[in-house]
Amino acid sequence: MRRPHIRSVAVAVAVTTAVTGLAGTALATPPAGTDHTVSSAGTSAASVVEAARAAAFAHASATGVTRGDGLRAEDVMLDPEGARHVRFVRTHQDMPVLGGDLVVHLDAKLAYTGVTRAAGHTVEPATTEARLTPRQAEAKAASVARGDAGGAELVVDARDGASALAYQVRVTGSATTEGNGSRTVVVDAVTGTVRSNTPDSDEFLSPKLLDTLRERGETLNPATGDAPLSAVGAVPTAAASRYPSPATGTGSSLFVGKVSLTTTRTARTSFLLRDPSRYGTETRDAKNRELETFSRGTKFTSTTDKWGNGSTSSRTSAAVDAQYGVTKTLDFYKKTFGRKGIENNGKGAKAMVHFGNRIANAFWDPTCDCMLYGDGDGRMFKKPLVVLDVTGHELTHGVVDATARLEPTRVDADGNQYGEPGSLNESLADIFGSDVEFFTNNPKNPPNYLLGEKLGLAQKFLRRLDHPSLDKLEGTIDYWSPAVYDTEVHAGSGVSSHAFYLLAEGSGRKTIGGFTYDSPAYHGLTVKGIGRTKATAIFYRALTRYMVSTTDFHDARVATLKAAKDLYGASSTAYKTVDRAWAAVNVTAANTPAERH
Repeated sequence: MRRPHIRSVAVAVAVTTAVTGLAGTALATPPAGTDHTVSSAGTSAASVVEAARAAAFAHASATGVTRGDGLRAEDVMLDPEGARHVRFVRTHQDMPVLGGDLVVHLDAKLAYTGVTRAAGHTVEPATTEARLTPRQAEAKAASVARGDAGGAELVVDARDGASALAYQVRVTGSATTEGNGSRTVVVDAVTGTVRSNTPDSDEFLSPKLLDTLRERGETLNPATGDAPLSAVGAVPTAAASRYPSPATGTGSSLFVGKVSLTTTRTARTSFLLRDPSRYGTETRDAKNRELETFSRGTKFTSTTDKWGNGSTSSRTSAAVDAQYGVTKTLDFYKKTFGRKGIENNGKGAKAMVHFGNRIANAFWDPTCDCMLYGDGDGRMFKKPLVVLDVTGHELTHGVVDATARLEPTRVDADGNQYGEPGSLNESLADIFGSDVEFFTNNPKNPPNYLLGEKLGLAQKFLRRLDHPSLDKLEGTIDYWSPAVYDTEVHAGSGVSSHAFYLLAEGSGRKTIGGFTYDSPAYHGLTVKGIGRTKATAIFYRALTRYMVSTTDFHDARVATLKAAKDLYGASSTAYKTVDRAWAAVNVTAANTPAERH
């Protein structure tokens, strides 16, 4: 799940680039020289930002930028062919604008070529005079979220087709959030109405799904391997001339067998579960506390550089799965797209296992800026949720959070999220989570288009991309209809997940890597796929260049068409197949809603 939350931002000097040469089962490394910075292409990041900002004001009728607005750049993207894209968050009268984000597109000569914007209306509120005091807003937020309110910040809430003066308040220790996590509450500064109240963490299993599993009486106890460490090679004895230094250790995981891990050697016989080759990516032990501060986690150390025993009798086994999954996800994004870390800032990813007491979930937590894994509740779910595609899914929420920040349109009292932008977020997490499996290609976790197949569910998977409606737990759907705009996000995710599968593999029955698929298409259309590597490249470029916080499925169709045109040309088979794949899930130019809700 995804929470709407405004982060402080800065100009990103390092830029992402699209990959045009993907091939193979494990998505290939980009050709040499494709990972550029703006300055390496003969112009500075600052000059690109200034050109984009000037273009936004010069083309105000298209961009919606008005007097009193400010634009803060948070990403600068350079395409190999020279096009530039600058992602901005907006302020109005120095107040952050919720739902005011936009991407300004420039050509190689820094001339304006277009805009992708979240708010299709003016962001100026009717008044900038608050009737509520900050303390009143904090009290209201603390009351509805049942926790401790931080300071109230004045913002302009431009979501849902309106603009209003509001306070944004972060509430920690919320009794209404699993694991007593934090929530972001937006309170109308004039009327005192709560405009939104959303959890900050991204939960893999929604409250609605957990309720369904309880009603069905399902007990999930996925099989794990038992690989004693004594079966693994000898204890390393060679000493490094200087510490810390990289080392190669061996882990016995719960779900993927024995794996190699790059660790940090801190002394001759002292090792830390921290990967210096991947920006210092590290996994720690929350010690069953509800921590949202990574530095408070307990470090995993070893005297042998052997980790875990393949079962839950060792607290380290879950850490092996987590560290392995996080590093493989980082490798997928770097080797496929040149993306350096989840936020593309050259910083490591973080994870904490054994989070909380009897927590049957896994989270991407932007407050901690890390992955959090519960151990299960001991009743319905009896294993830590450290499965590879769960990690790929949740870390992709971090990638979305650092790019388009797709947000649900509403959240109910139980924490379930609704709306197409939120559904698209869940879909992208499933798509790239599946890609992480294909990239990793571990025989103990064979790659497929299923999500959560190792969770031990009676239906043998949680969701699937080829035929989403086979998921009866969440009621995932195959095709778009107007009702999808207010569908629960995991159920609604099937629309774009299905479009991706059809784009990659095509419609009909087929066997891929030992798994059988039979993907239908709307009104019996047939689709011939272009391959997963090209489909992945298109969806990633669409996410990073052409999606914003309010992007819905029809917007996503346009975004992927633009991405396909960039990568392969408007007359290419790839471009035409993108259009057909969306038509095959009933998303077309002809049925685009005249008014967005």
